[in-house]
This record gives sequence, C-alpha cells and structure tokens, in this order.
Amino acid sequence: METNRQKKIGGVIQKDLVDILQGEVRKNGITNLIISVSKVIVTTDLSVATVHLSIFPQEKAKETLQAIKTNSTLIKHDLSQRVRLQLRKVPNLVFFIDDSLDYIEKIDNALKNQENPIENRDLLDKRRFQ
Repeated sequence: METNRQKKIGGVIQKDLVDILQGEVRKNGITNLIISVSKVIVTTDLSVATVHLSIFPQEKAKETLQAIKTNSTLIKHDLSQRVRLQLRKVPNLVFFIDDSLDYIEKIDNALKNQENPIENRDLLDKRRFQ
C-alpha cells in the first residue's frame, strides 16, 4: 500500500511529466500524437518511479515509448529542474505503456459482438482465472 508521501510525490511527478512530454511534442511540431501519463507509482524508498503512459494513436506507441526511453536522462533532468524545490532527489524513471484502455475496449467489443463470453461460456479462457 502506498503511503501519503509516495502518493504526493507520484502526483507531482505525474503533473510535471505531462507538461514535459506534451511540451516536447508541441515544440517538435509532431501532430496527431497524444501522450498522457495515466499513473506514477513510486517505490517506498523513493528511488524509482514507474510511469505508465497512454499513447494515442496506438500504432505509434512502441516507437514513441522507445524514443522516450532513450531520452529518459534528459526527461529526468527537465523534471529535476521543475521539482528542485519540492524534492531533494528525483527518482529514476521507468516507462511502460498503459494498456488498460485497450483491455476495456476489447471487453466492450466482445460484449457487443457474437462472441459474448457472458452468453457463451465456452469462449472464456479457463487458464486466465486459475
């Protein structure tokens, strides 16, 4: 369970990372790309922050994530400049793609189509629930 301190630091990092990432997208003139930070989880020792990104369109997600990972030191430097009065040390940033919206969309599509797992129990993957 996250402590209040972890939640506050995660919130500060999340807010500033959104500004940094979206600012870089605008500054470089990239159109048709939206990056949002859906969640930031900070470890108990405050040394690592796991950043979950939602990237739209989904086709550009892997290449965008790779670009963000290669520039993570620059992103951390920009973040440290923004939070220097709030944090002594900025945690290391680990980026992941948040696929929870895709998962929800797949469930909605499954319920709307003929492949409704509620009506047809044979479609359920038994291994997933074990």
